[in-house]
Amino acid sequence: MRSRKIVFAGGGTAGHIQPALAVARLWMQSHPADQIIFLGTSSGLETKLVPEAGFDLELITRVRVPRSLTLDLLKVPVSLRRSISESKNILRGADLLIGFGGYVCAPAYLAARSLKVPIVIHEANAEPGWANRLGARYTDALAVGSPVTHGPFAQALITGLPLRDDITSLLVAHQNADEHTWSKIRAEAKRDLGIQSGHKVVLVFGGSQGSQAINSTIEKTRELIKERPITIIHSVGAANNVPTSDGQYLAFPYIENMATAYLASDLVIARSGAITCSEVSALGKYALFIPLPIGNGEQSVNADHLVEMGRARVLEQSSFTASWLLDNMDSMLATSDQLSDLPHFGDLEAAAKIVALAEHQLSVGER
Repeated sequence: MRSRKIVFAGGGTAGHIQPALAVARLWMQSHPADQIIFLGTSSGLETKLVPEAGFDLELITRVRVPRSLTLDLLKVPVSLRRSISESKNILRGADLLIGFGGYVCAPAYLAARSLKVPIVIHEANAEPGWANRLGARYTDALAVGSPVTHGPFAQALITGLPLRDDITSLLVAHQNADEHTWSKIRAEAKRDLGIQSGHKVVLVFGGSQGSQAINSTIEKTRELIKERPITIIHSVGAANNVPTSDGQYLAFPYIENMATAYLASDLVIARSGAITCSEVSALGKYALFIPLPIGNGEQSVNADHLVEMGRARVLEQSSFTASWLLDNMDSMLATSDQLSDLPHFGDLEAAAKIVALAEHQLSVGER
């Protein structure tokens, strides 16, 4: 069988890149002779994550679309044409484009359409982003992480969301463990992180770059809970200064071993990105979600199913203050205590389902 060229597009944030990497790894296990290329931009997290994963990365011009009517709108057609041209150069001779959303996908979809390259799209968010909505005009090979109620993605294959490697490995290794065993695993994670005996753990993060709004509230709160048996594990993000850690506050620019951090936590405070919602669900955690107040509004609905299950609360960023957190911390930790320690294994097959959809799309194109 000849070597095929498979191009993956999905950049900017870990929410787009991590699922793409999971699918790419599984694809290479089944098709080791194929060539895989990732499309990205110079400003995205893909410049770090993709090379670290051992895949080739080709960069195109990022199309910056202003969120308000400004003179910068006049620059969009020029940068879009350049980005499409660059994408066409990379996609020429490709057998398939697999897109996961983000700025890099729009020009990639347009380029693939003009070159007649088959397209597969996975949408992680409950409210599809504009790039994937554009791409859905050019293919019916659509997959979603969770059901979508309207538009072309309402008819998409529901695959779940591919999990990061450390969480997948953990779940696979303990797929038959009972609740008592999972309680022991979580206790071991606390010991591994040096958490004081008897302390509840609050895990806080705001995405790979961090959230100044969340960080500010946590900075004010940490000094006010020193008399409580609570330890905060805080990923402040690569774009922010890292505060000094102490016995009840552990700060990091970025948490590499998220599986251990999740296991140790009794409460998660985070943005409600699709990846985070999936990870919270998979590891059976309880979360307070602070949706990003800008964008397409997808974060406002990503956590709806977790709220319905009693595994999450959603709070607007403007209401997330130190006083609110102090007033509600104990009740949220109490709710967490009442939940089962058992994880959810539904997303373990997500990458395999997306690979199967992509293989089907390839076979259709080869007929």
